[in-house]
Amino acid sequence: MGIIRQGILGGFRNKTGSVVGAYWRKLDVIRGLPRKSSKPPTEAQLNQQFKFGMITGFLSWLRNLIDVGFKSVTGSSASPMNYAVAYHLKNAITGVAPNFTIDYPKVMFSKGRLELPQGVDVTSEPGTELVFSWLPGGPDDKYLDATDQLSILVYNPVLDRFIKLSNAAIRSAGTFTLNVPPTFATHEVYCYISFNSIKTKLLVSNSLYLGRVMVIA
Repeated sequence: MGIIRQGILGGFRNKTGSVVGAYWRKLDVIRGLPRKSSKPPTEAQLNQQFKFGMITGFLSWLRNLIDVGFKSVTGSSASPMNYAVAYHLKNAITGVAPNFTIDYPKVMFSKGRLELPQGVDVTSEPGTELVFSWLPGGPDDKYLDATDQLSILVYNPVLDRFIKLSNAAIRSAGTFTLNVPPTFATHEVYCYISFNSIKTKLLVSNSLYLGRVMVIA
């Protein structure tokens, strides 16, 4: 049942008969219900459905990082998650149908103008430790500050598990050691970082793919 919230001349919300009322970009709009098609989906449609499901399933685990990392580039036109899905559908799928896979080096969870540090690296140490290191950088300016906060993403494709850490260390620290679960031992993991400002709202860096690392027991 649709509800008229502003009198007889106002827009309405929800479904009424064969139409749906909604508020979109500051406008009251009415659209018809989609018609069910009797035609079977084409191969291209099936491929697109598979890729969409694969990407949304993967990114759903990264929502907290994406909500921060893509907020500054979406404006009012799309949500951070919608932006992330569109980016990955276009740039982060590899393979030939039906063997599509995610191109993990192309994965991004943040996009912005904050400067990334130089000399970023990740190494594996005994005890299932991953050591992230970077050069703290030059003097503070508009797009670089010693207090910028590090975020980390580690993905284990064997276990299909993510390690996510926000505000793990400040830029001036130059290093951070992450202890991953013992079950990660002997597995190769994909590693990523980003930085975000705590002084300027919505100021973030691009996320950076650091490569695959074997976790040492």
